[in-house]
Amino acid sequence: MYPDKSRKILCAAAAVLSPWLFVACHRQAAAEQQPTTVAEQQDATAANSSAAVGTSGTATPNPQDSAPATPAPAPPSTSTAPSGTAAPPDSPNATMERDPDAIKALEDMGRYLRTLNAFQIRTQTARDEVLADGQNIEFGAVVDMIVARPNRLRAEVSSDKQQRLYFDDGKTFSVWARRMNYYATVPAPATLRELADTLADRYNIELPVADLFYWGDTRNTEQIRGAMDIGPSQIDGVTCEHYAFRQDGADWQVWIQQGDYPLPRKLVITTLTDPARPKFTSVMTWNLAPSFNDAAFTFVPPKDARRIMLIQAPAARDSQ
Repeated sequence: MYPDKSRKILCAAAAVLSPWLFVACHRQAAAEQQPTTVAEQQDATAANSSAAVGTSGTATPNPQDSAPATPAPAPPSTSTAPSGTAAPPDSPNATMERDPDAIKALEDMGRYLRTLNAFQIRTQTARDEVLADGQNIEFGAVVDMIVARPNRLRAEVSSDKQQRLYFDDGKTFSVWARRMNYYATVPAPATLRELADTLADRYNIELPVADLFYWGDTRNTEQIRGAMDIGPSQIDGVTCEHYAFRQDGADWQVWIQQGDYPLPRKLVITTLTDPARPKFTSVMTWNLAPSFNDAAFTFVPPKDARRIMLIQAPAARDSQ
């Protein structure tokens, strides 16, 4: 999302969804840049051999972010515009105001999510990867996850490139590559947030939907330069409020369920540091009363599965 550069972005980014931006926009190339297990290496070999770069790409300055050679004309007075409207974000002199109600909606969503001790979530994602010639290629994935805070998790990830199952029973974290039938285990830290950090920092492994485990942190919204309420919208038959935000490096939108359960139902992130403007999209389905037992979080390897060791990422070794 990667770990070193993105961690800095995370610490300074917006409340509630800044970790999501961190995960969705910047970590995605890690598995391709440095396979972390034998299974990952074989998956990488079997993958499309096209020369691809991560969605972050090179840090090419966006022409819109460069200072103009001459003073820009003053923006039109906002007193003549309807409430909640702004100039189109791609116009050269566009400015998106910080709507305090949009900021408050993020904060309210974060507070509510921090009250969820157990939940099940299914996310359907689409992620652009940018080829060497600048063409965007979209890859899809589905994540099914059950969480029991503070330290139990089961997740299955099925994507165009791989299939993985992740388990944390509170003491041991396990990852199983079902297609290759390899698995690995490491001691699990005390919380899922710490697990997400450990996997990212040491092994370049992205824990599925890792942003959920950062929402408990206190964040400020100073890095959000623009916030706007777009209006009501339907996501899978659920009435949501659609918000748009702008901060350095990313434009992003979130659809928050209306009513007493302000859950994020959809997220779209556009990376601005790459001229190709790759996007990440996630549509979420929630179950706030999941049924499970302790066995759901325990990994029992198949008899013919081969155990391997996770390889510490070079970036992590170099930083020590």
